This record gives sequence, structure tokens and C-alpha cells, in this order.
Amino acid sequence: MTLEEIKQRMWSGKVYFPSGDELMAEQLAALDKLYDFNATRPSEMARRRELLSEMFAEIGEGCYIEPPLHANWAGRHVHFGKKVYANFNLTLVDDAHIYVGDGTLFAPNVVVATASHPIDPELRSGEYQYNLEVHIGKNCWIGAGAVILPGVTIGDNTVIGAGSVVTRDIPANVVAVGNPCRVMRPITERDKVYYYCDRKIDYENL
Repeated sequence: MTLEEIKQRMWSGKVYFPSGDELMAEQLAALDKLYDFNATRPSEMARRRELLSEMFAEIGEGCYIEPPLHANWAGRHVHFGKKVYANFNLTLVDDAHIYVGDGTLFAPNVVVATASHPIDPELRSGEYQYNLEVHIGKNCWIGAGAVILPGVTIGDNTVIGAGSVVTRDIPANVVAVGNPCRVMRPITERDKVYYYCDRKIDYENL
């Protein structure tokens, strides 16, 4: 199987065997750039932006990723919109494509995984896997330690609670929490008045 055929299999959602010297060489070259990104000093912001533009499939203006970043392909299959913010220890298992809309926030220690393995132990022992795209909408907030599994879509403006394990699609404009993650409530007009429990937003001083 040629390199391009393996890549098409990677992105098709079908079971495949991730092998080949060319594929490994390409992945290692990407990971070298990720190593360089994680080794930058806090003052080297321009260098970080330069590396991210080389590493990611797409990265919009105003994005910020706090090192360390972990990614199977160093972001090669990751598409960030504008002003995406990721706190430290974002893990992107980016064997397939990951799409993130403008203004989405990632708290520390979030995992977004596109890769998985068959349940059948014989296939697993043969190191076979499959990959499913992940789509995260605009203006989402993904809480600390959340895990987003392969094939999931999260709608615009949605909040995923800390520690949640997102196993299925979550609609737009809701707060969803838990393991497995479920919709707790819609986002409403009340959220424009109160930012936490009964604490009101002090708009006059913002």
C-alpha cells in the first residue's frame, strides 16, 4: 500500500494498519516541530506562532496554545478557527481531522481523540486502529480534564463540564456534564445575569 493509500485509509473511518517507513518519517518530522514548540521560552511568542503555522493544518489569527501541547501528528490534521485558546496539556490524538471553531476555550488537561481500536482482541493485538473526525463548534468551553472521543460533534456555544467524557454528539447552546457526558440544561438569558450560582455579572465595571 502506498503512502497516499495509507493516508486515505487513515481518514476513511475504516480499520487499517498504521505502518510504513514513509508514514513514520513524515510523522517524526512533524513531532520534531512539536518538540521545538514545547521547548520555547515564554518570551518567544513569535517563534511559537511561527511553529504553530507550520504544524497545524489550519490555525486562525489570535490563537494561543500554552505548552506543553501533545499531538500524535503535531497538529498536522487539526483545524483551528480564530482566537482559540488552549491551556497547558492539551492532547490532540490527531490521526484524523479535528475541527475547532472560532473563540473556543480549552481548560487544562483536555483530551480530543480521533483514534480508537477494535474491540476484537485479535485485531487489537495486531495493532490495527480506526479514526473518526471530531468537530467542536464556535465559542465552546471545554472544562478541565474533559475527554472527547472519536466521531463526536459538539455544537456552538456549548459548555462541557470539567472531567466529562464525551462519548456522543452534544447539541449547541447547552451545558453538558458527566461520564458519559449528558445535557444538564440549556444556556438561557439567566446566564447573562449570573456568572456563578447567585453571583451577578457586574457589567458596569467590565
